[in-house]
Amino acid sequence: MLSEDTLIVDAPLVAEMIVEFISDQIEVSGLEGAIVAVSGGIDSAVTLALTVKAIGPERVRALTMPERDITPQGDVDDVMRLAEMLDVTCDVIEITPVIHVMRSTLPFYDPSDLISSGNVKTRVRMIVAYHYANSLRSMVLGSANKTEWLMGYFTKYGDGGVDLMPIADLYKTQVRQLARHLRIPRRIIEKTPTAGLWPGQSDEDELGIKYEALDPILYAWERGMDVQDIARAVGIDPSTVGRVLERARNNEHKRRLPLLLRLSSLRK
Repeated sequence: MLSEDTLIVDAPLVAEMIVEFISDQIEVSGLEGAIVAVSGGIDSAVTLALTVKAIGPERVRALTMPERDITPQGDVDDVMRLAEMLDVTCDVIEITPVIHVMRSTLPFYDPSDLISSGNVKTRVRMIVAYHYANSLRSMVLGSANKTEWLMGYFTKYGDGGVDLMPIADLYKTQVRQLARHLRIPRRIIEKTPTAGLWPGQSDEDELGIKYEALDPILYAWERGMDVQDIARAVGIDPSTVGRVLERARNNEHKRRLPLLLRLSSLRK
């Protein structure tokens, strides 16, 4: 029987490997530091903590980019407390004025179209992060986890537009294990996961399944099990498993670089 317990990791070893990865990649890049967008959620908190361990707080700039009337003040407060705990400079960039410009300028911009307008918001945050990265000669580190990556639960060229994804080979439930090892504040670890794009939005509501059930399904799928075998191993009905795997397959394009038509072999 597959469960969340199947996905237990050696958190100290994993943390050490990620820290070394971040340090090595920034050194190879020839850049001076790292930019981490921090939302107040567990994934970005873990990413920030690991980045600080890798290159030191003086070389890390945290950004939090709230939207007025959408981002809870509690999330901003959590970010600032975390930054203080890690001794990191954190800038607060209010993106609401930019969103208002987008709304008044872009054709077809409809705030009630939550997916389209939400994607605009995440791409605005990407632009801000890269402005900082270019200005401070830094890399942009993303905080997508493996569950989000496989399900395509991120915005292409938005929160998916980064230079490094240090925790993207860890399922959500494994990120929680790592967060406890890193002593991330309990309030952040236990918070309902959300992208914060509209009031009341949560990851699990959008995905239609709890992470504790989703992660074992994806784990089994990656190991070549079919729908019926996964359903039996996880104890979930086959229709739910099929829906999860269909979404993962349909979002393959988000995990790839743009496809190229190879013409270099043509001869005149």
